[in-house]
Amino acid sequence: MTRTAAREIAVRLAYELGYTDESAQEMLDRFLDPEHFLSLGGEDPLYRELPDEKQEAYIRKVVGGVGAHGAELDGYIEKYAIGWRFERIPRVAAAIMRVAMYELLYLPEIPQGTAIHAAVQIAEHYEDEKVVAFLNGILGTFVREELPEEVRK
Repeated sequence: MTRTAAREIAVRLAYELGYTDESAQEMLDRFLDPEHFLSLGGEDPLYRELPDEKQEAYIRKVVGGVGAHGAELDGYIEKYAIGWRFERIPRVAAAIMRVAMYELLYLPEIPQGTAIHAAVQIAEHYEDEKVVAFLNGILGTFVREELPEEVRK
């Protein structure tokens, strides 16, 4: 499994966090159970290969982080979504931005350009071009305004 696939799985799980009463840890344990995970492979090729140890650790870290920092991440989205109420933002786009912002804030080993580019690529699979451009603009502004210049890459 590639980092790209692991990132898309993290986005899907971050999205699902909004629809479950489970904690992020409970949802991750259930979802990443090999039998459950592979059972989804018949419906979606993304689930035909189990994440390796490194990719599973990434998924757990990101989804757990999005769960723990959800209010903070949503606050940033709302702050930079000029002219949009948070409720109007498509939920998939919000999940993509939460994952990207978590990476930008808490995973310095991931280059900022990579986090934004990956978010845009995932958004292109799920959203129309206007939402993709909106998402890209929010993430770019977020980096310029919220991250110190010395850590911008």
